[in-house]
Amino acid sequence: MSDRSTTRPATGPLTYGPAGATRPAEERWSAEGTGLRPFSCTVVIGHGDADWRAAADAVLHWGVKRRSGFAVMACGSAGEQVAAGAEYRITAGFGPFAVREPVRVVAVVDRPDRCGFAYGTLPGHPVCGEEAFVVHRSADGTVALTIRSLTRAAPHGPWRILFPALLLAQRFFRRRYRRALMAPL
Repeated sequence: MSDRSTTRPATGPLTYGPAGATRPAEERWSAEGTGLRPFSCTVVIGHGDADWRAAADAVLHWGVKRRSGFAVMACGSAGEQVAAGAEYRITAGFGPFAVREPVRVVAVVDRPDRCGFAYGTLPGHPVCGEEAFVVHRSADGTVALTIRSLTRAAPHGPWRILFPALLLAQRFFRRRYRRALMAPL
């Protein structure tokens, strides 16, 4: 039995708006007017066509999350490659504890010089917001990873009280994200 058949989509509304605010297809973005805490960083991860192809493939198949210690399970008819509208359950394990994060892919970009996606949180996620992972290359062949996120506390439930601790966990995982595609692809 595949993971896909055992995980049902959340099919609920996103826990924030507007969807696509991290703008993965665009070089520049602004969090102004979202009411969410913004984060953005870009790191160089390689150079040349081989690094570009490997990084583009990895990012479109959840490589940043998986190489950072998360399990990613497709829900319903979602595939291994990200697709707009597809839902996934991301799981982070901490010893005997597991945190499950239901998400929906809200934007995908797949161009010769820019590949990536953004996902938004669904009910049951520890926070509200959106996160994007984008690989892009410049004219000189430099390959970079940009991470963008917009976050706020969940509206209710036990995660709301734990929001300050979740912000610390975000910082920890962002360091992992920055290194995820730097290793030999």
